[in-house]
Order: sequence, then C-alpha cells, then structure tokens
Amino acid sequence: MSGGFTRRSFIAMAAAGLALPRTRQMHAAATQRVFDVADFGAKGDGTALDSAAINRAIAAAADAGGGVVELPAGRYLCFTIHLRSHITLRFWPGAVLVAATPSFDSPTGQYDVPEPQAASVQPYQDYGHNHWRNSLLWGEGLDGIAIVGPGEIWGRGLEKGDGAAEERPGAGNKAIALKRCRNVVLRDFAVRQAGHFGVLATAVDNLTIDGLHIDTQRDGIDIDCCRDVHIRGCSVNTPWDDAIVLKSSYALGETRSTERVTISDCTVTGSYKLGTALDGTYLPVPEGAAGDYPAHVGRIKIGTETDGDVRNIAVTNCVFEGCHGLAVISEDGGAVEDCSFSNITMRDSIGPPVFVRLGGRNREPAPVHASAIRRISFADIDCMMLDDTAVDDRSGLACCSITGVPGHPVEDITIANLRVRQPGGGALRTAAVPEALADYPEPKMFGVTPAHGLYLRHAARLELRDILIEPVHADARPLVAMEDVHSARLSDVRCIGSACTHASEQVTQTRCTDIAIL
Repeated sequence: MSGGFTRRSFIAMAAAGLALPRTRQMHAAATQRVFDVADFGAKGDGTALDSAAINRAIAAAADAGGGVVELPAGRYLCFTIHLRSHITLRFWPGAVLVAATPSFDSPTGQYDVPEPQAASVQPYQDYGHNHWRNSLLWGEGLDGIAIVGPGEIWGRGLEKGDGAAEERPGAGNKAIALKRCRNVVLRDFAVRQAGHFGVLATAVDNLTIDGLHIDTQRDGIDIDCCRDVHIRGCSVNTPWDDAIVLKSSYALGETRSTERVTISDCTVTGSYKLGTALDGTYLPVPEGAAGDYPAHVGRIKIGTETDGDVRNIAVTNCVFEGCHGLAVISEDGGAVEDCSFSNITMRDSIGPPVFVRLGGRNREPAPVHASAIRRISFADIDCMMLDDTAVDDRSGLACCSITGVPGHPVEDITIANLRVRQPGGGALRTAAVPEALADYPEPKMFGVTPAHGLYLRHAARLELRDILIEPVHADARPLVAMEDVHSARLSDVRCIGSACTHASEQVTQTRCTDIAIL
C-alpha cells in the first residue's frame, strides 16, 4: 500500500471509522495499536478453544498501555474472557464469540468460578446479581473499555438462571458482566441466547449502550447501582423476562443509587422465538412448549430490586410490541423518584401500559425503612392491548394502576395524553382487593381490578388528564376506582367507543379527599 500506510494501520483506521464516526474520534482511535487475535493463536474455526488466545491479546494490549483487540470473521469458541482497562474489543462483520459448553471434569473447560459473596449480602438479590466472574466476558474496577461491532456474542453454553444449573462451579450465566467500572461503551453488536443476563452492569458509571440487538431467554440489559447511563437505539427481544431494567440492589454490600439514566429510541418485545428477532424470521414464541414458560414480558421496568434509590430517569421515543407495559416498582426500602416516560407506543400489549407499585417486600438488611415512589410522569402513550380473554395474562381485567401501601402513599404522579384500547368484558367486582404487601409485583397481582381504566389506591397528589380508554367489549366496572386517595385532579378522563356503558363512565371513591373531576 502506498503513502506509508501499513496493512495494520489501515485496519485500525477502518475500525475506528466504524465505531467512532466523528472525525476527531476517528483520528484518535486510528493511532491506537491493533492486536489481531489470530496473531496470538486464535483459530476462529468454531472448534478450537480460543479463550486463552483472546486473553493473551487483551493482556498484550493492556501491557502496551491500551489498544484495539480485533476478532476477524470467524467463530471463536470461548470460556471466560477477561476485559482490561483501556481496551477496545472489536468484532468484525462475521465474527461470532461463542460461549462454550463447560466440561465439569476438566478445569480448563470451564468458566471462571464465581467470586465469594458475603453471607450478609446473598439473601437480598438472586444468585445472578451476586456474581460477575462466571460470565463469558467480565471486568471489575476497569476504566475506559469498549466492546464494539459489528459482530455477535452467542451465549450458547450459558445457563439461564435455573438454580442448581447456574450455581454449579464452572458454569457461566451471563454474556457480559461489569462491576465498579467507569467510562464504558457497548456499541453496534448483537447478543443471542445470553443466559441470565445479556448485560449486567453493577456500579458502572458513565456507561453508553448504543445500537445493540439482543435476543435472549432472560433479561436483556440490567442496570444496577449505576450512574450516568445512556441507552439508545437498541432492540431487545426477551419473551421470558425484562428487556431493559433499572435496579439498585444490595449486591455490593451497600446501598448505591441508580441515577441519571436515559433510555431513548429503543424497541422492546416479548413476542418472538429465541434467535428469530436477529435472523429476521420473527417466528412467534410457541405457547405451551415443553420446558418453556412464555410470559411475553419484554418490557422496560424500574425495580424490583430497590434497596437503594433510583432517580432522575428519562425514557422516551420507545416502541413496545407483544409485551408487558411500563413498570415502576419500589419494594425494598429505596425511593424511586423524578422519572419521566414519554412518547411511547405499544401494540399487542400483554396487560396495561402503566403499572406503578409501592410494595412491602422489604428484602433488605435491617433496619427496614419504608419505600417511596414520587414525582413520576407519563405522557403521550398509545397502547393497543391484545383482545384475548382466554389467557389470564391477556385478559385485560387488570387495568392501569397506581398503588401504595397503607400509610405510605405513592405521591405526585402525572399521566397526560394516554390512550388505551383494551379488551374489557369485566364484571363488577364486589370483593375487597387484597393489599398483597409481599407479593411479587405484577399487574395481575390484584386479580380483576375494581375498574377497567384506572385503579388508584394509597396515593396522593395525582394529576390525570386527557386519558381515553376504549374497551372492545362492554365492561360493567367503573372507568376509575379510587381508594384512600388524597388530592387528585382528573380532567378529560373518558371511556370512548361503542362498548362504553353508563357504568363504565363512573368514578368511584372510597375514603378519598380533595378530588376534582373536570
């Protein structure tokens, strides 16, 4: 090549251009040293075990002060990969990092053994949250790392979180796990069949997740005790669990808040059979398949783990398909506050679009303190629920709900410009709704709700305006049911469509004060 360029410098410049489109960033990245994993013995043939070679390449780059570790096209069968500071791991088109199936009879054929977790910490979150090293890629205490595409991570040999199977030493259960890291970029690659988590980030600050395509059997992206996080342009198919979820668990042995998080321009779904959202075939999840439990979850959620606070969150310009709606939950003593959700469209929804639940699970170390949810806004949400009354999760008999617990109301909630087309067809409920303080929080936890539009209980200072509920089938329940609500303003909250009846237009109040209905 003329002009003094070597093949390796040309590759470095091209790589930088793909991941860092800005000219100044391209120039900076082009000066980094490039470490091709093939030069360190990686075969990329899908048969030879390449984890040792890739780890050698990463170590060499770290020893050189940083650089780009490249995986050319090929299939790289691996156990645990150790990330290092100031390293960019780049997948070229056609490069697939494949999680190997462990051989428990051979110490070289296993994932890293999970690090010890204190007995005083373990009970407050599930096993998967308590460990990071039993993963395909992990890093702890790192600064300035990136994983960029195009390319794919296939967690074929990872466990999805089934108790003894994932807890066996040598098993792996996460595609990417990061703990106490800073300045992290994950960009423009695909993740398939990722085990318990596609991405588990715990106490990671200044994190950018951009353009990932995730299709997996449990959680897609878990953000736990993190600050300054930006998730944008991602598509996540997770029929069996949450797509993008924000938490503040006790996994660090201390409470640490999750704050300053934006989620924008993302698509989440729970509709499609594993892998088919990546290959473009979009096959529906088979209902009732042996060993399957298709819940069509696939949502964006705050909680359930909330030992610490979650605050200053903005979710906007997102699409939900064939999944549950938004969930805002505090159960373990933390406060969820100052969060906004806007410009969201939902189609074929499994259940209502808005679920706000302040509970009393209190899975936290003593002393137990009260959870809180306050200053939450929902705006410009359009939802079309599935009309399938034969399936409990799709019955439409659970409506949008904002509920606290006795003595601890949910506070300062705004819903504006919400339209919901839902099945309807419910009968008037006469039995009392259980408090269910320690039940796992899901929209169906109360059974048939007393209203078909909005159920509000143990709440204060609510503003609900421009809300249209359109039932497909006539519903005998009132449009809005309120219990122990203090200071609420309802403006232009209506039942619309031919299925509306006189009963559907009512608002019921029990032990409520300062209610304005306009």
